[in-house]
Amino acid sequence: MTKKKRVLRLIQKYIFLLLGSTLAAAGLEFFLIPNKIIDGGIVGISIISSYLSGIPLGLFTFFLNIPFLIFGYKQIGKSFVISSIFSITCFSFFLSIFHPIPSLTDDILLATVFGGIILGVGVGLIIRFGGSLDGTEIIAIVLNRRTILSVGQIVMFFNIFILSSAGLVFGWDRAMYSILAYFIAYKAIDIIIEGIDEAKAAMIISDYTDEIAESIMARLGRGVTFLEGKGAYEEQQKNIIYSVVTRLEIAKLMAIINDKDENAFVTIHDVSDVMGGKNKKRAIH
Repeated sequence: MTKKKRVLRLIQKYIFLLLGSTLAAAGLEFFLIPNKIIDGGIVGISIISSYLSGIPLGLFTFFLNIPFLIFGYKQIGKSFVISSIFSITCFSFFLSIFHPIPSLTDDILLATVFGGIILGVGVGLIIRFGGSLDGTEIIAIVLNRRTILSVGQIVMFFNIFILSSAGLVFGWDRAMYSILAYFIAYKAIDIIIEGIDEAKAAMIISDYTDEIAESIMARLGRGVTFLEGKGAYEEQQKNIIYSVVTRLEIAKLMAIINDKDENAFVTIHDVSDVMGGKNKKRAIH
């Protein structure tokens, strides 16, 4: 990669980190916080602490994250921590800027849904471009390397206690709305990171791989790769089809396979991201 491309990619990265921080702050200050709905992690702790103490939320979100960032610098790496510092600084700044602006709605359900979506989109952009807004995610990444628990399970464990504590401060109805907002934000994060058309990788073992591959290319417009395999029982050489499609194309893919070989062995699994190659769909005329 040329120096110019690296600089342009770096500029793009920080533009999206800035955009993500702005959206996350807007989701909180325009919808969630005025209606006493909190987020999970350090942000949730900061919201409760700010409410009880009267100290501006932006100060809590910035200073409470510092120990985790120092820990993450030693355990995870410089690039991630620098991106996180930038994101958290921008996020804290925009929380302070947006705080005087009144809530856009007093309807608790609308605030939960739209606040969760906007917050999730913002956090999703930050994660997608290599940053983080929450120190608990850093702890989760490190613990994931040392335990059998996934990052998601560890974060969820932290957030159960944090979101439940909202019931003691704001009332149990607000705690339930906070949990709902959290799950909405979580789904929005998934969509931003994985894309609306979630990628699926299919591996197909059949005696009719040529016919199936030709149909996939002709009817779906997707690229196909042949992998060489050998059956352990019969010790016969077989071609294995590998192709990446979207979630919406799975049903059509299965119809193509069943049309050519009802006994084909098929596995389909999620793909978190797709880059390069010839995966982009060709126009079919």
